Amino acid sequence: MTLFSRLLAWYRRNGRDLPWRKRRNAYRIFISELMLQQTRVDRVIPKYRAWLRRFPSWKKLAGARTRALVISWAGLGYNRRVIAARDAARQVMRDGIPTTAHDWRRLKGVGPYMAAALAEFVNHERAIVIDTNVRRVAGRVLLGVPYPHLSDDARIRRALNRILPIHGAHWEIPHAMMDLGAMVCLSRIPRCEACPLVRVCMARKFFLPDRLAATLRRRAKQQQQTRIVESRHAEKKYPDRIYRGRILTWIRVHGKTRLSTIGYRVDDTYDPVADLDWIRNMVKRLEKDGLLLFHSGDTISLPRC
Repeated sequence: MTLFSRLLAWYRRNGRDLPWRKRRNAYRIFISELMLQQTRVDRVIPKYRAWLRRFPSWKKLAGARTRALVISWAGLGYNRRVIAARDAARQVMRDGIPTTAHDWRRLKGVGPYMAAALAEFVNHERAIVIDTNVRRVAGRVLLGVPYPHLSDDARIRRALNRILPIHGAHWEIPHAMMDLGAMVCLSRIPRCEACPLVRVCMARKFFLPDRLAATLRRRAKQQQQTRIVESRHAEKKYPDRIYRGRILTWIRVHGKTRLSTIGYRVDDTYDPVADLDWIRNMVKRLEKDGLLLFHSGDTISLPRC
């Protein structure tokens, strides 16, 4: 059996039963890919189902009010995505459903990864889809890298492009790799004994019992070095996107709030002198994205429509 034959045989027996895989519906796959960015599958599933009850089609999303979108998106983070999604739905209503990765890329908020995923899963166009799990599986199996990083994506893409079938159900392969990464080829210590690709995996040697401790030490050292580099540039405990999400959550739950008090609500180290411009600039960015209204009198609220 070839590598992909083994992988697909495993997938058809063990693959996850995810609601957006049940039928090839462009809108549902679009929403799932949008929600799955930076959010775990188990958190997405109930949000996805609730979303489809409220916005079941491109038309409903295109006509949705900002306030309703912000409320329905609560808990998924990166709130600008939901406004971009409405713009994308309006493009689809005007121009039709895209049929290629190039066309998907033209939609508001659709980046290279999402365009490839939509082209593969919706249109069955052969595309290289690399998410966190695909990166880990392909990086280990094809390149022998025990802990692949974003910087390895170009090599992974080339390796996959060489061996990904041109014909047949190639759109199942990314799903299979995603599930293998989520269930077997785990981030820290993979379950190699349960892996259908263990015999061909180039990184298997790093996870043998006599080498595992050294592999984990090397990974811990790399992670520590990454944190040190990141901390040099961080004035706050979290990146701004976390605080923007907190601002939006507070306004959504508590309603209109004064700018002079919102800083205390979202940051336990807030300094009203040193941090005022910082908090005002985040509120202005949220307003620019269409997620908040910044009123005269220094108050903030959700959009009225």
